[in-house]
Parts: sequence; structure tokens; C-alpha cells
Amino acid sequence: MTVDGWFYVGLVVGLASTIICVVAAVTRKKPNDITLVSLAGVELFILVYAGASLVRLATGEHLAGAGWEFWGYMFTAAALPVAGFYWAMMERTFWSNYVMGAVGVTVVVMMARMAQIWYGLSPAVQHLQPGIGQ
Repeated sequence: MTVDGWFYVGLVVGLASTIICVVAAVTRKKPNDITLVSLAGVELFILVYAGASLVRLATGEHLAGAGWEFWGYMFTAAALPVAGFYWAMMERTFWSNYVMGAVGVTVVVMMARMAQIWYGLSPAVQHLQPGIGQ
């Protein structure tokens, strides 16, 4: 799989948010400014990444995969931190930090899939995705 700087920045931001939220949950703290700001950092990164992706497409770069799939992942990745925030506001217990912690690592996995859609799969793994009905 080809990854770029965007993936590595997303990896750091997402895992940092996950670590912050899980540590807060393990120490039985309720959602606080630190955990919510870490979640906001994930959202901010996704919004910047979406804007940069639009610029890259507008300047002539092409997706190797389906555009609807890439933007579907992008929309979902942008919705996850918002959903985690609302969950934390509705349920003000330490369990909410586990939910927010799941957001960061989920966004990292989605970033990996978006990189596959953007750059395509390497020849070594293309045979693993023959498609439906083949």
C-alpha cells in the first residue's frame, strides 16, 4: 500500500487522540477539555484533509479507485468525531472516553483505506481483491 504524509499525520493525530481518551477512561475521568480537544483535533485534520483532497483533484490528480467510495469514507470519517462529541455530551461518564477513543483509531483505519482508493493497491495484493462475482 502506498501511503503519503497525510496518512502519517492522520496516524499521529488519531492515535494521540485514542491514547488520551483511553488513558482518561482507565483513570475513570469524565470527558473533559483535554479529551474533547483531542477529538476536535481529529475533526480538524479530516476537514483539512478533505480540503486538500479537493485541491489535489482540481489540480489534475486522479483517484485510482471510485470517487464515491473515497468521499463516502471522507464523510464518514468527518462524522465520527461529531458523533463521539455528542455521545460524550449526552453521557457524561468515563465510558464516553472509550467511545471517543475508538474514534481516533477508526479514523486511522479509514485513512488507510482512503490511501488505497487514492493510490490503488500494490501489485502484490491486487489478487486479493478480485471483485464480486469473479
